[in-house]
Amino acid sequence: MIYAGFDFVSRSTQPWLKGAEHFATVALECHRNGGPVEWRAVSANLEWVSAMAITHERPDFGVTSVTNGNGEAQAVSCTEVLQTPFARLLRFKREGQHTAPDEPRILLVAPMSGHFATLLAGTLQTLVQDHEVYVTDWINARDISPAHGRFGFAEYVEHIIRFLRHLGPPVHLMAVCQPTVACLAAAALMAADDDACQPSSIILMAGPIDTRFSPTKVNELAKEKPIEWFEQKLISTVPYPAAGAGRRVYPGMMQLTAFMSMNLQRHIDSLKTMRDARLAGDDERADSIRDFYKEYFAVMDLPAEFYLETVRDVFQEHELPRGRMNINGRPVDCSAIRRPFLLTIEGERDDICGIGQTLAAQDLCSRMPVYKKTHHLQAGVGHYGVFNGKRWERRIYPVVREFIRSAQ
Repeated sequence: MIYAGFDFVSRSTQPWLKGAEHFATVALECHRNGGPVEWRAVSANLEWVSAMAITHERPDFGVTSVTNGNGEAQAVSCTEVLQTPFARLLRFKREGQHTAPDEPRILLVAPMSGHFATLLAGTLQTLVQDHEVYVTDWINARDISPAHGRFGFAEYVEHIIRFLRHLGPPVHLMAVCQPTVACLAAAALMAADDDACQPSSIILMAGPIDTRFSPTKVNELAKEKPIEWFEQKLISTVPYPAAGAGRRVYPGMMQLTAFMSMNLQRHIDSLKTMRDARLAGDDERADSIRDFYKEYFAVMDLPAEFYLETVRDVFQEHELPRGRMNINGRPVDCSAIRRPFLLTIEGERDDICGIGQTLAAQDLCSRMPVYKKTHHLQAGVGHYGVFNGKRWERRIYPVVREFIRSAQ
């Protein structure tokens, strides 16, 4: 009933919020074209209202060009190379004469955690400067008919393996946050099979490999209640007229609410800063904050089985680091991973995945030669700073780029 009520209110208010967004743009243009300063105030206030709209609309990646080494803009193409009922595999590649024919390929696995894969647009924008990048574009569970069946943690791992086999070697497997566990499990299963399509390297960024290290508030919340509580209190049924009507899901709006409540004052201050910047004429700063919240408030529902299995197996039972994880009856043994190179990356101020949680993968891959293992701890960054923003671009990405080159 909570989800149905939210959905009704959301659909009812969308025309008003879209109207506020439109007139905010019109008012700002009027001021820029010589209108009175009051038009800027109108724009700032309407934008502030419209910025808080929660939607199920997938934003665009917006990655259409990059600046090459010669300082020239180079077009980036996006094509769909594979689709399942639950995901699309998208290929981003620079076009033109300055593109190397053998540039490294990356499979960038996006989280399925209440936001669309477009949350990694900044990560992608940086990676595509030197790589051919394939992105897992997960489909909103709200838009998937129940006739397509379940999608749990095992199905997530199977998708990663399927994508790696579709691409074929060589390819570098990169996971950001939540999917680091699934990616390590997929690599372990492929290693056990001596699969020719094993990744050349595995790059795990700010992920919950073992949340017993430096547990954060997020980790503690996941362990406060038994899994039955999560199922009874947080799982809802997609309402009509959505395509996925009848599917059991963890609504993205509930995940968003949980994250917002952890840093509510910071978000309030940030939205106020956006309005103040617009009033002061600092449009670049206002646009940056506005674009962040457009992405942040675009929510994606998770299949109920995937959410519950992730909470139980990753955050409550720690099945991978304890050697108890199995996928469709197959045990997951990370010590089988020997062929790929491994890079783990953490942020000093990460309040989602604490220090040591991603590094734990190094010990789990116990039979991997030491020279194949690299760890990078970035000073001064929080969770999102590991894969987005200036420090990602200037400090972390160069480490990733050189690591991939060495693993080619």
